[in-house]
Amino acid sequence: QVQLVESGGGLVQPGGSLRLSCAASGFTLDYLAIAWFRQAPGKEREGVSCFSTLDGSPYYADSVKGRFTISRDKAKNTVYLQMNSLTPEETGVYYCATTSEGSCDVGEGRYETWGQGTQVTVSS
Repeated sequence: QVQLVESGGGLVQPGGSLRLSCAASGFTLDYLAIAWFRQAPGKEREGVSCFSTLDGSPYYADSVKGRFTISRDKAKNTVYLQMNSLTPEETGVYYCATTSEGSCDVGEGRYETWGQGTQVTVSS
C-alpha cells in the first residue's frame, strides 16, 4: 500500500487561512521530496511548494512566497501546507505528491505518488 491522502481543504474568505495536510501511508517520507500542486478550473496544474527531506530546503512559487509555509511532522509521516492571506485566484484542487529523486528541482512528471486532491475555494 502506497498512498497519500490530502485533507484540510474547504471554503474560506479572501484573506483567510487554511492548513492542508498530506498523510502518507505504506511508505515513509524520509529521503523523498514532497510537493504541493494546485489546479484551478480550466488551468494546468502548477507547483506551489516543495521541500526535500535530504537537505530540508523549501521551495515556494513566487506567487505564494511569504504567505505559505510547508512543514513536516515526522512522527505522523505527514506534510502540511499553511496558507495565509488567500486570494480567489488560489481556488482549485490541491494535490500532494512525492518523488524518490529527493530533489524539488524536477518537473511534475517525475513525481511517482499522488494524492486524490482536496478542494480549496476562496470566495466571499
